[in-house]
Amino acid sequence: MRKFIIIIAGEPESVNSEIIAKAWKKLKKNHRKNLIIIGNYKLIKKQLNKFKIKIHIQKINSITEVKNKHKLPILNIPLKFKKSFKISKNENSKYIIRCFEKAHYLATKKVINGFINCSIDKRKTFGEKKIGVTEYLSKKNKLKNDAVMLIYNKKLAVAPLTTHIDVKKISNTINLNMIVKKTNIINSYFSKLIKRKPKIAILGLNPHNSEFCKKSEEKKIIIPAINKLKKKRLNVFGPVPADTVFSNRRKYSYDVILGMYHDQVLAPFKALYGYDAINITLGLPYLRISPDHGTAKDLMGLNKANCYSLLECIKFFRKNNAN
Repeated sequence: MRKFIIIIAGEPESVNSEIIAKAWKKLKKNHRKNLIIIGNYKLIKKQLNKFKIKIHIQKINSITEVKNKHKLPILNIPLKFKKSFKISKNENSKYIIRCFEKAHYLATKKVINGFINCSIDKRKTFGEKKIGVTEYLSKKNKLKNDAVMLIYNKKLAVAPLTTHIDVKKISNTINLNMIVKKTNIINSYFSKLIKRKPKIAILGLNPHNSEFCKKSEEKKIIIPAINKLKKKRLNVFGPVPADTVFSNRRKYSYDVILGMYHDQVLAPFKALYGYDAINITLGLPYLRISPDHGTAKDLMGLNKANCYSLLECIKFFRKNNAN
């Protein structure tokens, strides 16, 4: 099977076309031949012309049509838009969902081993559901609490136990089985993808672990979960206080920090590493990766967008796609 690398173009009103083109230019010629973009050919062409970014692209309707390695192939997905690039919110959502459905279909049929997606505007795509790509693909694959968001770079990775939910709902959402299941997924996939057994720090929920009060989540949920994981010989530690774990990360050589909620781990991680990270969804039947940044629509047309995270996605995907 040919080792295609599929990239979903993502949010139309974004810097995605720019970073795709920049990444394409930086790739070695022999690394370009299996790269395919899923998106709207006409829109991408118009954006590249408007922003004066020169690369050769070609429209295809099937991945079997890829022939010219000197042109970036666009697997065309229908999209209605005006000459001014204006796209209705409803059409925007339908378009992005169609792109993901195409990639999901190719992956489930084993035509590809997975895909990379550029950033999307979650609210435009999913409305008020407060979900992201991790939750969408988890549901698409009929999984329940079996997908994990891992933000990874070579020095450290972080994962939130809960993802896009309101802070007031966190305490009632986390439970022992969720911690055990998601930690097992991290351990298994990290061993498979990164080729080593990870050292995992599991954080407490409350400041100073709530001083381990009897009624705290640490005492009732997190510590019993850690004990259960240790009995299965996983290399886990905790509950580690969230306010010191990142400053002590080198001292204890953690590979992964598992937090109880999204910003508990993503905010300090991004402050430390910026663009030097990729977003991997663990637990799916295929590999899914995305750059660890947003749509940056304020940078559209300024030629200032950074393609480093997308290049890291391609590099990581190529390495694991070869296996």
